Formats: sequence, C-alpha cells, structure tokens
Amino acid sequence: VPVRPPAPRRGPGGDRARAPPRARTSRSQLLALRVAMHAATGSRPRYGEHSKLLPVTLVATIIIVLYVMYVLLHCSRLLQTDLPYSAVDWDMWQRGVLELASFHGVTALLMYCLVRCILTHPGAIPDGQGWEIQPETQEDSTAVGARELLETKHSGERRHCKWCLKYKPDRCHHCRVCNMCVLRMDHHCPWVYNCIGFRNHKYFFLLLVYAVVDLILVSLTMFDTVWWSTRVDVPLALMMALVVGEAFVAFLTVVTATFLAFHIWLMVKAMTTVEFCEKSLKCSGYNSSTYSAGWYGNICAVLGPSPWYWLLPVSLPTGDGMNWLGVGRRSSSGHVPRSASTAARGSGDACEAAPGPSPVTPLVARATGAEPSGSAGAATVAIPPPRPPLSFWALAWAAALHLASGVPLGAARRRG
Repeated sequence: VPVRPPAPRRGPGGDRARAPPRARTSRSQLLALRVAMHAATGSRPRYGEHSKLLPVTLVATIIIVLYVMYVLLHCSRLLQTDLPYSAVDWDMWQRGVLELASFHGVTALLMYCLVRCILTHPGAIPDGQGWEIQPETQEDSTAVGARELLETKHSGERRHCKWCLKYKPDRCHHCRVCNMCVLRMDHHCPWVYNCIGFRNHKYFFLLLVYAVVDLILVSLTMFDTVWWSTRVDVPLALMMALVVGEAFVAFLTVVTATFLAFHIWLMVKAMTTVEFCEKSLKCSGYNSSTYSAGWYGNICAVLGPSPWYWLLPVSLPTGDGMNWLGVGRRSSSGHVPRSASTAARGSGDACEAAPGPSPVTPLVARATGAEPSGSAGAATVAIPPPRPPLSFWALAWAAALHLASGVPLGAARRRG
C-alpha cells in the first residue's frame, strides 16, 4: 500500500504556512566578513610548526656526517697526523692541504646559501599601494590596475587571493604552508622550510650548484681512501664506513645534479616550477613563455644583472618582483595586452594556471624594422632582449683561442 505523504501544515487562517525566505548575502558583505575574520585571527607565525623543521634537521645532519667523514677519515690520512715529522710524505701532505682548503671553501659557500634560503623572505605583496581588497571597490576591480597585468581571470578580472585578501601581481601564488602570497613563486621547499620566490631564488639555485660541486669533490677525492681501506689492514668498521659513505655521496650527487639540471632548464626557459606544473596539466608546450626575454635576460632575472657574479651569492636580481612588463612584448602605448587564459579556479591554491600565449599580433623580425599590420589599437613592437657585455664575450673568445693554441695554425690550414 503506498504511503500517503503527510499533509502540509496550515496557518491560523487556514492558509498553508510558508517558510521564511532566506536572506541573501551580497558579495560585499561576504568580503567584509572575510576581512573581519582575517583581522581577528591574523596570520600564523612563520616558524610555528616545529614538526616541519625535521627536514631541515635532516639536511644539517647529513652535512655534519659527511663533513666529519671527509675531514677525519680522508684528509687526516693525507695529512699524516699520526706520523713523525721525518716520515711525512710531503707530496701527499700538499694534496691533503689542497683538498681540505677546496672542500672548506665550497662548504662555506654552501652553508651561507643554505642559511640565506631559510632566513630570507621570498617576497610578499606589500601592504597598501592599492593591493588590498576593499568591499566597496570589489565590484570595480577591472577598472583599476587591470591594464598593467598580464595574468587575469577568464572573466577579465584581476586575480585575488581569498586567504590574504589582496590582489595578485603577475607570477604571484599563494602558499598554504607559509600562509602568504609569494612573489614569482617557484615552489615550497620543505628542506629549507621556506618558499622559493623572487628574493631567495638565487640563493636556492647557488645552493644546488655548491652542493653538486661539493659532492663531486668528495666523491672523486675520497675514492682513493676507500680503495686504500680495502688494500691494507684496517678495522672492518672503518672500511664499511668509508664504503657506505662513498656510495651515499655518489647517490646524492646523481639526485642533486638531476635536480640542478632541471632548474637550469627552467631558468633558461623563463619558467618557474609552478608554471611548469600548470603547463603539464594543460598539456601545452614547454618551449614558450610569456615572460621570456632571451636566454641571457632569463638568466639575469634569476642570477642578477652581472655575469661576473652569477656564481657568487651577491648581486641579486633587480626589480620589485611585481612588475613584469619589461619582458616579452610591449605595446607602444605603454602596457602589455592581457592574456586571456589564466585559471579562475581556486585563487587560494598553491599552484595556479600559468598564463597562456599573449593574444598579440605576431612580431616581425627586428632586422626588417616593419610594424605588424592589422592591429586595432596601438602598434605592437618588439623589445630586444638584453645581451651579455662585450667583456664577457672577449673573455670567452680569449679562452677559446687559448684552448686551441696547441694546434699549429699551418697544420690547420693544410687540413682545410
């Protein structure tokens, strides 16, 4: 027997009682509520979760163990500290001094970059300057400053962070671990308990460079001691420590060198790790970037403007990390056309969609000097990327001539 649904309730006058209508909350009211909650709760302390310091402790432990193993087990054998002065092999002693000095020099640079990666702020959206979201100006977000940005939503509105309650500059993304928006965010690195962004990207890159150099130095020079331990009568524990240490150093060398090669490729292509992940999700090509300024300009954006200081932790990149109008394509009216493909999903996610190719009329070759046709507004012109200084090329040419000086010029001509 079908069950009959209960009859609706009736009011005092016999009419059916209607449920009270739900009060609709406007967008400005929701934004005001979020602003009040953000002001009441505040941001979390940067190093508040001590459990996330465990990867940093592991890195420090590995460095200490390898340092003790290399200095006490390898260099002390070369320095022959247990032999009298008359029995010292001075050739081996000089080799030990040279290897010990080289190891300490590279290790000092590595530790400096590691500390700077941990303590240097990656760069955040500044307070004021029109970046805060205000309830009364939320609806007019497309009118103010949108023409100065390359990355926008599909609707054309400015990107904003629902956690920090600020508008986002180009290449800026929110990190939920650090609880802030990071300028030109590359990725969050748990090994340094910090985000890698505009302010500390060079320190992170040089940290990888020094780590690879240090590991290669240890792996190549300590192999002689490992071979020696298998040919003479030494304690078994010492021989096992040397063999396991050498194998562990070789493993770290392969892993770190692979990671460094990946970041070199990203730097030359003017991409960050976040933008690389978004390109892989969209199945788009990796050979184009909206922010590419040529290989030299892309390297300068990470390692600084002077090639002489690229491999030293000085001469950081110039700029504020928010204005990227000087790279790529610029119109003669002074602004870059906005990209039409930027993710509108989850403005608070740590990984957001990277900008697609700019919808600009294709640029003609610089040699022709002709202007593109068919543009409705201001004509689009190409900005030549920065080039290395002449002294850089002169030094490279002199090094090439020095390397080729061993071949007689007459013999080369006869072969030609």
